[in-house]
Amino acid sequence: MDTKYVMIIQCDIARQRCSGFACTNGFYNRDDVFKDYDDNVRYISLTCGGCCGASLASKLEHFSKRLTKKTAVTKDEVAVHLSSCMVTDNYHHDRCPHVDYIKALIEKKGYKRVVEGTYISKVAEKKRESGEYKRY
Repeated sequence: MDTKYVMIIQCDIARQRCSGFACTNGFYNRDDVFKDYDDNVRYISLTCGGCCGASLASKLEHFSKRLTKKTAVTKDEVAVHLSSCMVTDNYHHDRCPHVDYIKALIEKKGYKRVVEGTYISKVAEKKRESGEYKRY
């Protein structure tokens, strides 16, 4: 199935000090994990809502209702990316301890295409290679 929307879910704590520029820029430039998306794919960004991520459920419900009401796009045509700040050890913090719960919640809401990662920082990758940051 073709992708019509890419939804990026960013850590709420990281979002307090991060503009999301690198993830957004990576999407629009079709860098790394976004390289296979067509130019017509739309983009939307949300936060997890804070630890433990439970408030993400209401955001997903709102998005789902708008998707159905305003477009012909199905949930199968949405790729949900968990931002790198959630799924890797990085500058902001280590991997989110609630990531498995958040993934299960996304899938429970009917979104089956969950991707771990967004922007790949070259500096963070070097730190993972050197062992300073953990690799998952």
